[in-house]
Order: sequence, then C-alpha cells, then structure tokens
Amino acid sequence: MANDPRVRERPLSPHMQIYSWQVQMVTSILHRGTGIVLTLGSLLVVWALVALAAGPESWSTFTACARSPLGFLVLFGWSWSLAYHLLNGIRHLVQDAGYGYRIEAFVRSSWISVFGSLVLTVIIWVLAMMAQRGGA
Repeated sequence: MANDPRVRERPLSPHMQIYSWQVQMVTSILHRGTGIVLTLGSLLVVWALVALAAGPESWSTFTACARSPLGFLVLFGWSWSLAYHLLNGIRHLVQDAGYGYRIEAFVRSSWISVFGSLVLTVIIWVLAMMAQRGGA
C-alpha cells in the first residue's frame, strides 16, 4: 500500500517533537495550570475562613498546618499561581485590546509575566514575614 502511486502520503500533524519550546507556549500552558491550582487552592481559603469562624482551636489547627514546611510550600505555590495568573491575565487583556501582537512584544510580555510573578510573590511573602515579626 505504501508503494501504491494512487495513495498520497498525508502530512504529519505538528507535535511536540516538531515544535521547539517557546516562552509563549510555556506561558499559555502555565496560565491554564495556574487556573487549576487557583481553583483547588480556593478550598484552602474556604478551610481558613471556616476555621476562623469556628473559633481559636480550629484556627490554631489551620495555622499549624499552614506553617508546616508542606503548608508553606503549598501556600507559596498558590500565591505564585495567583500572581502569575493575575499578570498573565492583564497581558491577555492588553492583547484583547489590540496591543502587543508583534512577536517581540509578545515574547517580552511573556517573560514579564513569568519574572514579574516571581518578583511579586517574593515581595508579598517578604512583607507578610515582616508583618508577622512585627505583630508577634
């Protein structure tokens, strides 16, 4: 069948072995992933609010979990997801308004979303840690 001249070979669909990774692809995937993380992380926010409303004992259980190494990692990851999703969402709004479609601008705004979210997350955590020390 492969040698039959009547059968044309069909082109292969592009796939990950053909595409080279670009920052635009990564930011698109990250935006979807952080949306999922934010949805799941909202359960933590609900837990915190319920624990706060339930009284000091429930709140201390929540804070003990949140202050554990795993809790810190989860909260840090959730806060980075929030910062990234926010900045990348703003980037999408700007593009929806018709700006930033040149390839150079698109790549630059993608990198700004990535690094800006890291900087914003660190700033938030430094301020939170400073507030915690001042209040303790």
